[in-house]
Amino acid sequence: MKKIDWKKQVAKSVKIAVAAAISIAAAGELGLKYSATAGIITVLSIGNTKRETLRTAAERGLAFLCALLLAAVCFGLLGYTLPGFAVYLLLFAFLCLYAGWGAAIAMDSVLITHFLAEQSMAPKLLLNEILLFLIGTGMGILVNLHLHRKEGDFQRLSDEVDSQIKGILHRMSLWLPREDKSEYGSGCFEKLEKALEEARLCAAANYNNSVLERNSRELDYIEMREQQSVILKGIYENIKSIAYLPEQAKQVAELFGEIERDYHRENTVEELLNRLGELLKEMKQQELPGSREEFEARAILFYILMQTESFLKLKRDYMLRNGFL
Repeated sequence: MKKIDWKKQVAKSVKIAVAAAISIAAAGELGLKYSATAGIITVLSIGNTKRETLRTAAERGLAFLCALLLAAVCFGLLGYTLPGFAVYLLLFAFLCLYAGWGAAIAMDSVLITHFLAEQSMAPKLLLNEILLFLIGTGMGILVNLHLHRKEGDFQRLSDEVDSQIKGILHRMSLWLPREDKSEYGSGCFEKLEKALEEARLCAAANYNNSVLERNSRELDYIEMREQQSVILKGIYENIKSIAYLPEQAKQVAELFGEIERDYHRENTVEELLNRLGELLKEMKQQELPGSREEFEARAILFYILMQTESFLKLKRDYMLRNGFL
């Protein structure tokens, strides 16, 4: 069951209620008709992030202009009647769904119903609806201006991801040279997936709360770690499949120990890649396997090293893309 952050939910609920009340009060002070609609528009305009709120406001603003034009045509031809509104809604819904503005259908159409109720689209009433839209949407944007990047949260969550991966590497270095791997379980990967999910959500929120700066480094970092986790799962399965232990198993286990010791965010992994290359070269120069079991085991170990190389190259490529090399 998903844990509910009650403090966060209560704070958001209070923010929505207060913002809606202010919008209604502002519309009332201006003497606008249907002032409560401004509050509803505010509720529908508040997103989870700055970027989401601004994008939604822009889409609904453009959709509102289209709604006004369609309403003017439909009411002008069919009168302020139910058929006139039905034709408007048919055309507007089709336009919004085609353009990806589905969330604007209900909100903008509520404003159009005011013309139907008033049996008019006089300039004064047009101004009334435009002001309701601007007040409601503007308040929705205003209450989200305080949202900002939570770099400290991402640092903590990404550190947990790194800690989980280091733990997996440590266990690999311990279990690889053991013959009996029956107790070598995969529970560590479930913990890693949970840590990755939490860090990914935080990185996405940070990105969407940076309106002027489009820095995707945090998202790139988590994507890199996710790709590494997939490789680690493959290595785990290969380690579990080794029934015979050639002497090279100890060398590969020692390499995992080195990767674990040198595992940190700023490591460019160049030295580790060189060490892996040396080990591969050394293994190729060793005597050929003396039995079928040894041949199969050494083939698996060689493939594990290929996977490990891919694991390290993902980190190196990340460092290159983000200017660390």
